[in-house]
Amino acid sequence: MKRYVKVMQIAFTYMGTIVGAGFATGQEILQFFTRFGNWAVATILLATVMFIWLGTKMMLIAAEIGAKSYEDVNKALFGERFGEWVSHFMLIVLFGVTAVMLAGAGSIFNEHWNISYQSGLLITLLLCYLLLRKGMNAILAVNSVVVPVMLLFTVLIVMDTMNTPEADRWILMTSDLSPLAAWLSPFLYAAFNLSMSQAVLVPLGAETKDRKTIISGAWLGGIGIGFMLISGHFALSAYMPGIQQFAIPMGAIARELGSGIQWMYIFLIFAEIFTTLIADIYGLTLQLQERFKVSPTLIILGILLICYLLSQIGFGTLLSTLYPFFGLISLGWLALLIRLRLSDIKK
Repeated sequence: MKRYVKVMQIAFTYMGTIVGAGFATGQEILQFFTRFGNWAVATILLATVMFIWLGTKMMLIAAEIGAKSYEDVNKALFGERFGEWVSHFMLIVLFGVTAVMLAGAGSIFNEHWNISYQSGLLITLLLCYLLLRKGMNAILAVNSVVVPVMLLFTVLIVMDTMNTPEADRWILMTSDLSPLAAWLSPFLYAAFNLSMSQAVLVPLGAETKDRKTIISGAWLGGIGIGFMLISGHFALSAYMPGIQQFAIPMGAIARELGSGIQWMYIFLIFAEIFTTLIADIYGLTLQLQERFKVSPTLIILGILLICYLLSQIGFGTLLSTLYPFFGLISLGWLALLIRLRLSDIKK
């Protein structure tokens, strides 16, 4: 029973780390998959295979080498010297992504709950600080609640979409976009999300140690991510192309279930952003602890302050500027993770 609970915690934490602002709103699914029409199903399946295979591999490497943070895994991938430089870059990337998540949370407070952007940022920062003091246990606990609810809402939206006249468009819809761009998308998507998820998956794998538990949890999490991608694509396709005008497409679809359900879905989007936010800050804290021998509390406060200052740029600007650039850089990291064999790590 104890092992089953740990497997579920790993699966939910994996899913919660990947399902951030872009995924939960529907924007990532729209941009990386749905807009490519009938190529989307095959490319989602390819992305799902990468999440299962490489997520498992990353956690097993972390367990094998007893990684203290994602820098140890990067040194295994790139070598001692170059791995350290890659980790420096990842540190900057994580700060950028964390600022995007924080800005997204502030935008939800402002646009949907009539609370000012600055107040939304401060409320989110306070919640982060209170939870992060409890470490990995808090991340596991939050994801164990948020992810199952997100799965339930996903099923409700799929069931509602099945009653629409355009329910079969997820397979039949065509696109004028390049097939090459369509097949590059799952690699960009997996590269960026897997490289960012190191922050929490590496310490999670190192802490778990048991090989069977890691494999079961990662497989279940990867399949869950694939299910949510397919479900999101199924729902979005039925409302194409009009759904592209919405900043939060899945929120607009949730409106079809009633205003109460839509309000709950918006709260759920905030919760998904929040789970990724605390996971990223936790990973940053572990990384900085290896460099600066100061109290973890001081490091957390320093990270929150820097992210608050960066979030003043705004959600849309940060998202459109940072994400494409980070995705391209992450492709090199993905290629090395694919190439590295566990037997080489053991040697």
